[in-house]
Amino acid sequence: MSGTNDIPFLDLVALHADLREELCGVFNAALDTAGFVGGSVVEEFEIEFAAFCGTRHCVGVGSGTDALRFALIAAGIGRGDVVITVPNTFIATTEAISQAGAQAVFVDVDEATCNMDPARLRDYLERRCDRRNGTNLIDRRTGGRVAAIVPVHLYGQTADLDPLVEIAAEHRLMLMEDACQAHGAEYFSRREKRWMKAGSLGMAAAFSFYPGKNLGACGEAGAVTTNDPELAQRIRMLRDHGQAQKYDHELEGYNGRLDAIQAGILKVKLKHLPRWSEMRRRAAARYRELFQVANGPIGLPHEPEWCRSVYHLFMIRVARRDELMQHLASRGIGTGIHYPIPLHLQKAYRHLRYEPGDFPVAEKQAAEILSLPMFPHLNETQQRRVVSEVTHFYSAERAVA
Repeated sequence: MSGTNDIPFLDLVALHADLREELCGVFNAALDTAGFVGGSVVEEFEIEFAAFCGTRHCVGVGSGTDALRFALIAAGIGRGDVVITVPNTFIATTEAISQAGAQAVFVDVDEATCNMDPARLRDYLERRCDRRNGTNLIDRRTGGRVAAIVPVHLYGQTADLDPLVEIAAEHRLMLMEDACQAHGAEYFSRREKRWMKAGSLGMAAAFSFYPGKNLGACGEAGAVTTNDPELAQRIRMLRDHGQAQKYDHELEGYNGRLDAIQAGILKVKLKHLPRWSEMRRRAAARYRELFQVANGPIGLPHEPEWCRSVYHLFMIRVARRDELMQHLASRGIGTGIHYPIPLHLQKAYRHLRYEPGDFPVAEKQAAEILSLPMFPHLNETQQRRVVSEVTHFYSAERAVA
């Protein structure tokens, strides 16, 4: 039973209510012009999103999965190749890798940030791979050529990219950012001595515009950002059946286009994204203040000084997570778990022959993480209630003990 005082995990209704007139105008314009696929609206959004991310090119596609898959294929990743990523991400990351013909190999994550650990990446490359013919790194376990690294910017916070870029260059590997949760997140590059947007530091980056993302469409949508014009052109062909122009197919491609209505919706929302990101940051700061006053056994997100997170999710780490989740649900408070089973332990990847204990940090986090309500219009009254119920749960536990 839902009540009027319930606090949703994500409130898309309030967000879209503010934009109803503009969004309906997008749909009306599409009806008036019959411009449903491709065209100027898609191109205009691509230009604006590339500028937002600080890249030269953006290619709109059908989903975040399409974005990463097309980027990998366009870069030459294929059968027999190994692509390194992390086990604590949504399966779309590894689906894109395997659908490009490659095999995913995992490295564990940093205890504090939950993102790819550069030290563990280096350890994998130096201790579990051999160099063949003086150039290619070969994964001993699979026999595949190690070709690329895909760090995931989890929960709206970038991975520590400088050391990852350095390792990639040292070992002649491509680096593709999975930025599907990090629209507008910033990273201070010590190499470049400046703040840079997620999606601008690797060879390419994949973004998802699924409705619940910080920049969400009203349906499925995605994009690739890159500074490489040739890579961008190959992705444009891949998304449109491999054709550079109609009925001239240079390669076998896919149907992975961004439709004009979704592009128009994203174009409207992009203008508001900086304000929404700041609202999320303020909400995250309030959570921190409230939990510090409450002084409960709550592990709060760690935001390093080199990152400006956009808090796609506000994740806490707690004991008795599932019981706390049930308690909050009984009080009308929505929560989520991202992600309860690391990918190396999923049935879909049994053939990779990983075992429990192979990635202890990711496995430990998977048992403790809980995502609290987080959206731009989340207010202080709602947050006080969330924090009160969380601390009440553990206060009652201590009282019983």
